[in-house]
Amino acid sequence: MLKQILDIVAKTLSVVLYPLFVPTYGIALFCYAHHMQVAPLNTAWMAVAIGGTLLLTCVIPLTAILLLIRRGNIKDLYIEDSRERTIPYLYTTLGFAFWCYLLIAILHTPLYINIVGVGATISIGIITLINRSWKISAHMTAMGGLFGGFLSYCLGIGAIPMWGMTVAWLSVLLLVMYARLWLNAHTPAQVICGLLLGLSCTFIPNMIIHYYGA
Repeated sequence: MLKQILDIVAKTLSVVLYPLFVPTYGIALFCYAHHMQVAPLNTAWMAVAIGGTLLLTCVIPLTAILLLIRRGNIKDLYIEDSRERTIPYLYTTLGFAFWCYLLIAILHTPLYINIVGVGATISIGIITLINRSWKISAHMTAMGGLFGGFLSYCLGIGAIPMWGMTVAWLSVLLLVMYARLWLNAHTPAQVICGLLLGLSCTFIPNMIIHYYGA
């Protein structure tokens, strides 16, 4: 009975925090935090930011994956076979590249958010290459990128991350890590490397620019 419950929890976490959903969560959280803590945001701007992120980083790549499943090129949404990941990841990278254009050229989001978007795009390109020979965790790369985005937001507005919020973020990270390991989707090394990749591609560039940058 306990195993069945843990299976359900792990599968639910894997679905709710599916990598293609994470950028939309991140932008929605950024809009809410900026609106409440920094300055009010125009409703239309927020709608374009959230809707555009959803379209470019989720709907379009997910549609491509579903079409590939229908054609028999890949088996399922999680693409457990690393050899099947290259084409879906290339479509995803393209969608993320257009998302970066939306953030930078159209919405003119703050620099630290632009860096997170570009870093997330680069991380997908990197895992596309890595997955040709080793199955690094896309779930944990996305979660690392989201945590890096949270830290970048705090850095960008000059705020010290609240302990409660930081613990909450880390708890979610550990839960997703547990889920991927429990489902035997990855090894410990694969989830840890995914986390570090996502975090390093989003937060570290913001730190460098903040302290030494332009």
